[in-house]
Amino acid sequence: MTQTSPQDYELVRQSLAFLTENWREQPSLEQLASKSGMNPQYLQRVFTRWAGLSPKAFLQAITIDHAREMLRNSASVLDTAYEVGLSGPGRLHDLFVTHEGMTPGFYKAKGKGLTIRWGFHDCPFGRALVMVTEMGLCGLAFADHGTERAALADMMKRWPEADYVEDTRATGPVAQRIFETGNWQPEQPLRVVFIGSDFEIRVWETLLRIPLGAATTYSDIAAHLGKPSAARAVGTAVGKNPISFVVPCHRVLGKSGSLCGYHWGLTRKRAILGWEAGVSARAA
Repeated sequence: MTQTSPQDYELVRQSLAFLTENWREQPSLEQLASKSGMNPQYLQRVFTRWAGLSPKAFLQAITIDHAREMLRNSASVLDTAYEVGLSGPGRLHDLFVTHEGMTPGFYKAKGKGLTIRWGFHDCPFGRALVMVTEMGLCGLAFADHGTERAALADMMKRWPEADYVEDTRATGPVAQRIFETGNWQPEQPLRVVFIGSDFEIRVWETLLRIPLGAATTYSDIAAHLGKPSAARAVGTAVGKNPISFVVPCHRVLGKSGSLCGYHWGLTRKRAILGWEAGVSARAA
């Protein structure tokens, strides 16, 4: 079970930003503490409680070499065990998800006739905006404290004709299901509903086949979908993924192992990958 407090991510965010910009220099704990204004020992404790890894181990987990290794180990991930669905040994410690696509009419009508309930909740990566329909989770976004309204507006633009209702009683249990690793149980799958074009949904379904600790590339996804020349279109669809973290678009890297873009910021993308490395280490 994840033992982190809601404030941990805020406390270590400056360190994450510094690591993102200076990982090549492999900065020391003392350098990290100086940049974030923390005592080194206190930073070590908070960081380890948050990530499940020491700052040094986390730094190793987010370096380009590690990203390349992830790609080398995942070369056939989309064409082997994960072709048959979401089960497989690599997902034993991952989110267990059942999914379906919303009827094309809702997407074409920009969500008209659809009621979406939403709420903000603390999570290991700041503030999480959770959005649900009667069918299941349809949106998950991230925000820093003070930017919640901008994150909500950004998500509402995806389905501007839907009816939106703030309802943390409906979204709270879903947030706990997502971010509390003790709740990642196959007998209690998380219901996800996709609202997008046919091509986008195919891309998002493919993202669900990338296991914890693995990665793939835009071109590999395009090839898997039978459209090897559509890597750019795949990139666009990945960027429009409305259910971050659960549908792991953060596990898609450039061919060289570069992180490329992430709608919620590269610092947060590195944070998620490092946090997942900690989950894997604890589960090993």
